[in-house]
Amino acid sequence: MQGLYAVFKKELQDHLSSYRIVILFALIAMVSFITSYMAAVHMRENLEGLASIRFPFLMLFSTPGAMFSMVQFVAFFGPLIGLILGFDAINRERTQGTLIKVISQPIYRDAVINGKFLAGVTIIAIMLTAIVLVISGFGLALVGVVPGIEEIWRVFIYLIISIFYIAFWLGLSILFSILFKSIATSALASVALWIFLSFFISLGAEVVANTVAPIDRKDGVQPEVVLENAHIKEMVSLSSPMVLYSGATATIIDPMRKTTRSIILMGPMEELLSARFKNPLPLGQSIVVVFPHIIALIAITLICFAISYVVFMLQEVRT
Repeated sequence: MQGLYAVFKKELQDHLSSYRIVILFALIAMVSFITSYMAAVHMRENLEGLASIRFPFLMLFSTPGAMFSMVQFVAFFGPLIGLILGFDAINRERTQGTLIKVISQPIYRDAVINGKFLAGVTIIAIMLTAIVLVISGFGLALVGVVPGIEEIWRVFIYLIISIFYIAFWLGLSILFSILFKSIATSALASVALWIFLSFFISLGAEVVANTVAPIDRKDGVQPEVVLENAHIKEMVSLSSPMVLYSGATATIIDPMRKTTRSIILMGPMEELLSARFKNPLPLGQSIVVVFPHIIALIAITLICFAISYVVFMLQEVRT
């Protein structure tokens, strides 16, 4: 595609030379490293119990530090990377009057938005890969934990899911930068939607579940009502990208987790059988469990960017 590489290279250079990206990466890296360092110190203090664990390397990403684990931290604050990378991708060019100059060159219009999105995804991949590698180094240096082949594959899949997750927010922020001429408005809209999708949907899911299938504890808790309440809450919560991401990554990073569901009703015989088979899930089975979540994340990322692409292509560019 003509001009795609030129736009991609230009955007990549702008991101890497921007103080905004440097400060953002420093903040996220600092918090991630502190969290992982505290997790590694905790693991080193409990080496005897660590010897009985089959996948100790993955605990570097799943063990909470002061407040969050690495997986939880990326789920909560990773979207800020995508939002900051894209909230002024198009309207900044319009404000400075450079968009019409770029399009007047022998560069196709779709190369502009494709190059900006690919450059943002590349920055996201560089950031996450660097953080994962440094955390892995903490594990080797402080605890002496050497990852196995399956652990490496699980971390790699976790990294891919994280890139798609943050790329969704990048596409969303680019869409707002196309829809709104004001940079401040697009930034505010991006942050507001992030707060709504990440935090308020979970609260709304509980309200909807308690309204449709209320649990009356005075008359005794009925298993059917509890199961219906949990099912409704889960269905509503799945409209949040953070819930999709958290369920997928928690199951991939923790092989002992058998499902993405938060509540499972089991009878006495089922509890007995589950107690007898407490072995970790193989990697293939974990992928099967989270496959719908992964497909949903990839789908909403591509759909969000496709909407941005269509809106940008149909918009009129004026001087």
